Amino acid sequence: MEKKLSHVTPSGAARMVDISAKNPTVREAIAKATVKMQTSTLELVKSNSLKKGDVLAVARVAGIMAAKKVPDLIPLCHTLNIDSVTIDFKIKKSSIGIIATAVSTGKTGVEMEALTAVSVAALTIYDMCKAAEKGITITDIYLESKTGGKSGTYKRKHLSP
Repeated sequence: MEKKLSHVTPSGAARMVDISAKNPTVREAIAKATVKMQTSTLELVKSNSLKKGDVLAVARVAGIMAAKKVPDLIPLCHTLNIDSVTIDFKIKKSSIGIIATAVSTGKTGVEMEALTAVSVAALTIYDMCKAAEKGITITDIYLESKTGGKSGTYKRKHLSP
């Protein structure tokens, strides 16, 4: 069965999907990203020694704020009443993992809110650390899972190494 893009009309024009007939459900999306850096830069983050301040606190707030601005950034996204956005970090030897969880009770999903949250949190980490290291790399931005809505539950399948 061929899948069709929901944001494109039969003639190929972009459109905002009509969700007026959909029933509200609780929806949750979890997105992840990784910020790779030198161990010495990560030590500055962990010890809160960078001149711009607490990197993870600022990145957390930036990610939450970004999730609330998705319709302003991505043209065909609906405006959502977001019930919750959380940003968590997993610090490893030379990287920071970012996990964003967005929850909404509504007629459309919160995948873009979670993906935007991790993206902006990652960019904020870069911005706050760039004086110490220009070679920081942002990688692996992806949707981990989503629940709710007509399409049901999605859980990313991770490939074995």
